[in-house]
Amino acid sequence: MEGEKFLSIYKRLLKFFGFQNWWPVHTENHLVEISFGAILTQNTSWKNVEKALKNLIDNDLMDFEKVSFTDKKRLQEIIRPAGFYKRKSETLIQFSKKVKNIEKNSITRDFLLSIKGIGKETADSILLYALDKPYFVIDAYTKRIFSRLGLIDKNMDYDQIQRIFHKNLPDDIQIFKEYHALIVKLGKNFCKKKPECRNCPLFANCRFRIYNV
Repeated sequence: MEGEKFLSIYKRLLKFFGFQNWWPVHTENHLVEISFGAILTQNTSWKNVEKALKNLIDNDLMDFEKVSFTDKKRLQEIIRPAGFYKRKSETLIQFSKKVKNIEKNSITRDFLLSIKGIGKETADSILLYALDKPYFVIDAYTKRIFSRLGLIDKNMDYDQIQRIFHKNLPDDIQIFKEYHALIVKLGKNFCKKKPECRNCPLFANCRFRIYNV
């Protein structure tokens, strides 16, 4: 059964890599830090995001209220290490303005997607990691790995792929969190654009491996 395959892959990755314990936070306000991190990580590495987040902390801006009133040019300089700082600064400000006065349980997927600069992957990252809502995050690694495994079609859109994961996994938020983190770990270490297949923990199950052995 498909569900058994998806869960088996999760268990194999967990055994190989161990728990990743995402999302890393350094402040008490997890919603703010995770949300800002999810916005800043678009099209850049996590190392660059960490630099930008540290700058926000050092400038006492890990706060929706404060960011919503921060001068845009000042904010751009603070988050510059994360790249695309002009666009991301606008998103951070608009996001903060909309979120600062509402209850956590009012933050829905549709609400997040209504904010310019927030797409499905970012929205679902916030929902899953900051709000403990069961939305499996689909990223480029997920599409690459699971299409190579023959479990999805690489031409499927975000929602189609997400529905497959929701259908084939237990409705368990902790599994959703850990599984996504493990997929990223595999994508960075083995299942790259030019894959390093031989030592990959999913080597035996991968249809793509025959081209790279």
